[in-house]
Amino acid sequence: MKKVRIATLLIALGAAVFSTMSAPRAQEPASDVKPAYYISEFQVTDPEGIKPYSAQVESTFKPFGGRFIVRGGGNIASLEGAGFDGRMVVIAFDSMEKAKAWYSSPEYEKLKPIRHKSATSRVYIVEGPAS
Repeated sequence: MKKVRIATLLIALGAAVFSTMSAPRAQEPASDVKPAYYISEFQVTDPEGIKPYSAQVESTFKPFGGRFIVRGGGNIASLEGAGFDGRMVVIAFDSMEKAKAWYSSPEYEKLKPIRHKSATSRVYIVEGPAS
């Protein structure tokens, strides 16, 4: 199960990094700032209870530059190990600092209890390569 989760996370991160690297950009000076990815794998235990969280969470991270890369119960292809029967979320931020600032913001602090009550989850913030 752990290998599948890690493989799924790596696939999601690889897709996110590829999409940002392959997008045409104006010449920019090299930056040491690394993007960061909030990753959550969770099992919903109360489908009705999680609805307020799902409806409001995006409005809490947008002010911090966050954007969905993966959201929810899409198709997850298990390649090795036991399958993952849950939801996966990946939110990209421009930096670890912005991701952490969102995670501890008063707006998101209000939503966390809803997620904790309505789902079991594992949450990470992973730093990506510098651009």
